Amino acid sequence: MAVTIHSRTNALRRRTPDALLTPTAGAERSALRRRLGRLDLVAIGVGSIIGAGIFVTTGVAAATKAGPALMISFVVAGIICVLVGLCYSELASMSPISGSAYSYTYHAMGEQSAFLVGWNLLLEYVVAGAAVAIGWSGLFVAMLKSLFGWQLPHAIIAGPTAGGVINLPAVVVIGLIVLVLAFDVKIAAAVVKVLVCVTLLALLLVVVIGAPHITVAHWTPFAPFGFHGIVAGAALAFFAYLGFDIVATSAEEAKRPARDLPWGMIGSVVIATLLYIAVTLVLTGVAPYPSLNNSAPVATALSAIGAGWIGNVILVASVVALGKGLLAVIYAQSRLVFAMCRDGLLPRALAVTNRRGAPVRAVVILGVLAAVIAGLLSIDTVAELVNIGALVAFAFVSVGVLILRYTEPERPRSFRTPLMPVVPLLAVAGCVWLATTLSSLTWLRFVIWTAIGAVLYIGYGYRHSTARSAAADTGEQPVADESNTGTTTSQAVAQ
Repeated sequence: MAVTIHSRTNALRRRTPDALLTPTAGAERSALRRRLGRLDLVAIGVGSIIGAGIFVTTGVAAATKAGPALMISFVVAGIICVLVGLCYSELASMSPISGSAYSYTYHAMGEQSAFLVGWNLLLEYVVAGAAVAIGWSGLFVAMLKSLFGWQLPHAIIAGPTAGGVINLPAVVVIGLIVLVLAFDVKIAAAVVKVLVCVTLLALLLVVVIGAPHITVAHWTPFAPFGFHGIVAGAALAFFAYLGFDIVATSAEEAKRPARDLPWGMIGSVVIATLLYIAVTLVLTGVAPYPSLNNSAPVATALSAIGAGWIGNVILVASVVALGKGLLAVIYAQSRLVFAMCRDGLLPRALAVTNRRGAPVRAVVILGVLAAVIAGLLSIDTVAELVNIGALVAFAFVSVGVLILRYTEPERPRSFRTPLMPVVPLLAVAGCVWLATTLSSLTWLRFVIWTAIGAVLYIGYGYRHSTARSAAADTGEQPVADESNTGTTTSQAVAQ
């Protein structure tokens, strides 16, 4: 029989997946349903990654960071994401439960570390969701003006900090996405797949139309900002890849998590990297890279070759891309909070699911929070917190793989990270390397947010932890024997 709660000390409680996958009293009200297949997971990953990054970040990064060498920056960032994805995949095969890096860290390093990882991931998702909603609003307003000549009043398209009253389009789009996510995850996945197809077709159109007009001379100098520029470009490009870890939050809703999650995470990164490189080649090949430093670099590049007519197509595709990206981010927020609430570290009432298996309360509350931020505030340098929160989580996951190979070598793994310990060590090094490029102000904000999380854990999470309650009920004191005979619950679900 597998022992599922470990308590070297109360502060370092660890919990294996068996504790969450074994039915308990009231579990039917806090359970997600396995409805997602391999294609759904890939679509969620691609839908999360391909968004504002490919339509806006490519131009800004090329003009101000790396020049035409931005394609190398994307390769570097993509490689780091693949390394992290390989670590995620092993942990997902061992822990086919919701929560992503939070749940994996809980398993490997204990409750305190898991809470802080989850807390910082929540910051990443909330800030990213608000920023994407504001970006979507701007593109939607521009699309209305370009296609129909409609100009919405400034008072309803910007928050008070931007000279308006409320960013109404941002609030409305969040409300619509909350309705989709509260209904059925399978419907949400179907919507994402349709939107991903529209976005990919638009990007392929850009590449097909632009490729014949590439002028090699525009790639000289290839790296105008030197090696440092390539690194800085990789750090900025990394922001465009952050969505790939959203796939891991769907582990408990995947039909075959152990087999399909690696495909979802790594496959989405590879597809996105190829698209980023192709678009970067076209943009920097058809127009001088300094001219791309604007909010619509794709349209700028196509105008340079007399294909300005496609600008409206790209504008519509941008609205679609950011819409599906926002859906994926709010989805990830709700599944992360669901996992933390189910563990008692946040109010457990938010882990209750409806008859379709959707955590409606978490979806609605997070949607309201995102709507308030997007509707009233202007997201600028705060968005850098998205990067640092993700890098910390990725580093913890990579270290977690090393720890569990040592502490639980016999636990079944249907996917094993190759080239141990090289891959996780390189993943950690890559995350640390990119984190050093972030500003000191970002680090200060990160420290403050983490301190708030520590206070919340001490004041609420520690006292209400289900692992602590279980340990108290059993009177457990020493570290339990983790060996097991027979098939564990997590093994059965993974198969």
